[in-house]
Amino acid sequence: MRIRRALAGFALATCLVSPTQILAATQMDATLSQRHKFDIAPQPLSSALRQLSTQSGVRILFPYDEVAAIRSRGIQGWLSTQDALERLLAGTALKHSEAGVGVIALAVPSNRSAARRSPMAVQFAQASLAGTQPVAMAPAAEAEDASAPIIVTGTRQTTRTVAESLAPIDVLSVKDLEASGKQSVRDLLGTLVPSINVSNNGAGASWAVRTLSLRGLGGDQLLVLVNGKRRHNTATLFINGSVQNGQSPPDLDLIPGNSIQRIEVLRDGASAQYGSDAIAGVVNIILKNDTSGGAALTMGSTADNGGWQGRWQVDKGFALGDGGYIHLSADGVLQDNTMVESSPIAGTFYPTGDPRNASPNRIRAKYGQPQVIGGNVSYDAMLPIGESTELYSFGTYSKRHAAGWLTYRLPSAVNNILEVYPDGYIPRIHVYDEDFQVAAGIRGDGPAGIHYDLSTTYAEDEVKYSHTTSLNASLGPASPTHFYLGKVRSNEWTTNLDLQKEFEVGLAEPLFLAVGGEYRRNSFLIGPGDPVSYIDGGYRSPAGSWRAGELRTAGSQGVTGFLPSGSGKWSRNNWSAYINLEQKIIEGFEIGLAGRHEDYSDFGTTDTGKVSARIEPVKGFALRGTASTGFRAPTLQQQHYASSSTIGVPVNGVNVLLPVQALPVGSPAAVALGAVPLKPEKSTNFSAGVVLTPVHNLNITVDAYQIKIRDRIMLSETLSGTMVRNVLAAAGIPGVAGGFYFVNAADTRTRGLDIVSTYRTGLGDMGSLTASLSANFNKTIFTHIDPIPNVLAGSGLVLVGRAKQGDFTKGTPRNKFIGNLLWDWGAFSANLRATRYGKITQVASGMVLHDATNTACTAGSTGCTLGYVDEEVKPKVIFDLEMGYKLTQGVKLSVGANNLFNIYPTKLNPVNRVVGSLYNAYAPYGISGGYYYGRLNLEF
Repeated sequence: MRIRRALAGFALATCLVSPTQILAATQMDATLSQRHKFDIAPQPLSSALRQLSTQSGVRILFPYDEVAAIRSRGIQGWLSTQDALERLLAGTALKHSEAGVGVIALAVPSNRSAARRSPMAVQFAQASLAGTQPVAMAPAAEAEDASAPIIVTGTRQTTRTVAESLAPIDVLSVKDLEASGKQSVRDLLGTLVPSINVSNNGAGASWAVRTLSLRGLGGDQLLVLVNGKRRHNTATLFINGSVQNGQSPPDLDLIPGNSIQRIEVLRDGASAQYGSDAIAGVVNIILKNDTSGGAALTMGSTADNGGWQGRWQVDKGFALGDGGYIHLSADGVLQDNTMVESSPIAGTFYPTGDPRNASPNRIRAKYGQPQVIGGNVSYDAMLPIGESTELYSFGTYSKRHAAGWLTYRLPSAVNNILEVYPDGYIPRIHVYDEDFQVAAGIRGDGPAGIHYDLSTTYAEDEVKYSHTTSLNASLGPASPTHFYLGKVRSNEWTTNLDLQKEFEVGLAEPLFLAVGGEYRRNSFLIGPGDPVSYIDGGYRSPAGSWRAGELRTAGSQGVTGFLPSGSGKWSRNNWSAYINLEQKIIEGFEIGLAGRHEDYSDFGTTDTGKVSARIEPVKGFALRGTASTGFRAPTLQQQHYASSSTIGVPVNGVNVLLPVQALPVGSPAAVALGAVPLKPEKSTNFSAGVVLTPVHNLNITVDAYQIKIRDRIMLSETLSGTMVRNVLAAAGIPGVAGGFYFVNAADTRTRGLDIVSTYRTGLGDMGSLTASLSANFNKTIFTHIDPIPNVLAGSGLVLVGRAKQGDFTKGTPRNKFIGNLLWDWGAFSANLRATRYGKITQVASGMVLHDATNTACTAGSTGCTLGYVDEEVKPKVIFDLEMGYKLTQGVKLSVGANNLFNIYPTKLNPVNRVVGSLYNAYAPYGISGGYYYGRLNLEF
């Protein structure tokens, strides 16, 4: 019966295609190598093949039953017909061959059992065939294959799919991004990828920066690319921000969310492929490159704490020249502060004898999200020149003003002047960020079948800081309340040449070879603040007044202005060369090799390598593994950043708000405290995993990993005490309680497991359902800690103490689970997501006086002990929900909630509720509670 059906199908084909066409040629004719401008949206493969035929002029014969249940990806751009067809078929079992001049036949490999099909189950897609129409067949249910998307991260081939990847990779499509309900790229990644966590706390000059952690590592151990090109880092250094201390990663909030076509997350070390920073993995953001358009307006607020937010977005693509395009995107955001519940502030508020001390208003803190006004614009453009060459360019530009409250200063404190602030004050910091990146290049096919890509990228991030409602108490009543604190600026200029070619070597597929080189120049600048923001005015209160004769705190409160002595401009350059090979040895077995050499002007050379393998003994079951070495160069910020911030420091068993100084490793003060020049981090990565497709449309990946990092770059503990203050004073940094600097002081080992599963199915008249369940298990330990420098040994100080170790080993969730259901039913859609964050522990840096209830007490009182009081963020499940309805074609209205049930993190123990803090800011879902919003989407 099957033979008769197959013969009937073949007979139908021969009726549509003449025998002379079928036998015309055995080699690919010139029509398949011609380039065309393709614009094919994601849709059923059968209709996508017809559009490809129309746009290329090539006729395609295909078995309808084999393609009816497959949904193709979208294709836009200037491609050869051969490349366009391979992209449509990638991830399927279909093979193509020429059936005549201008005619392609698709078929299932002979080693696959034939599907049951009717005699009419062969269709013919055509550009023009006079008097003939394609055979009309009943539509089949659409199902989307999760393994089908083409990837460009972790490989330099252009036809590899997620399921074929040699390393674990996640692809977040436009649909995933739109249904997430998140308002920024950073939060979106933390929501959709289980191995990514978002840091939601910071302090001082880094207060406005939020970073990502992949597989428990730091934000600057994750390389960010845009369209495959390196994204620059922020100029700001993340200081006093718990688990992400000492980092200056790319700021993903400065990329318009509506400019993104998809995001690829490579969960594997890739330094050998991409260079510095890719120890944990790679995030590659692919910008939209089609002629579609849309707009969105989102409005929302938290349930209890204000913080209303409005965001508008618009994007549109346009044809450019003969076969080119330009896609423009813009988004803007207005966000107000949230005011989260705080705890009573302890201490004597007013001078001794003031009757208001009997019952002062102790609820003064203003913790929560910042106030933000900002906008981002971007473009992505391409223009063909000739038959095989194209010019391309893309870029982003952003401006942002963020403002937020720091910690409350008591009226009676040494850092207040009663004549200026009789009721105390809260410094308000303002961060002004201006950022841009532009890339341009030329790519195409050169002689001997070599594909080339020559590009250059220039980027700059400048951040200026100022204070309002602040004070330099050492200037007395004459002190200003507004301060300009200075600025930081980083620049990066990167030029790349990439060459690719395939070689026939007699194996299952051609050998793919890629070689290339890169030159990168970085610079970093610190500009000093106004003198009143850092000078010590030497003011002492006059006799008979409060704190008479007492020397007051120097520098602006909150963040002290950048000192002239710590200001300057520094630069470095490096060049690198790489080689990458990928080879399918036999069907079901392939390997990849990569190697890279880097030469830096400031710390020398390094070499890295990577080997990958994938084995698929049977269809639907594959094993994959990688082994690699990696590195991360210390940033210029880590080598030269100098700033002072006010933080809580344990003094004699009590947390006290005091200024501490970040010291450049080469500064006299840091050297006197034992600092030595930084070295690059080096890593060894191993991963092994399995890829399963047990039933149609169910995809499961399980990947285990181990990452060892040697000479890990981290901030030291805050060094304080008489000896440290004397060293700082001798270096011209008076009035500061302590300091810290960067150091390669330890080795760590991270082990974990990633599980990702996705199932897509049709529900008949009830639409379609996409269900996913994913998880990450992660643990980091210290395998080595360097001995303390001799200069500190006699003072009882440590460089890597229990708090710093705790941030690395316990400061991110031990595990994270994400369950997601996306239901599409006609004009209605609903997305429900549940995320469970495992336990987090904030390890205390110093001992404090506390009783059995972890409440502050007085030394010598009954039950009062001196010890460490760690804080635990208990596991919580956070629900997100979005429901949408298409009012008409191109118009959709949605309502949703992030943190639907308004969950807050665990409250701090009373003894650690310093200056009004109540909730533990280590929680990756923040302290502001649920956010509820409405959104209007337009498509045009």
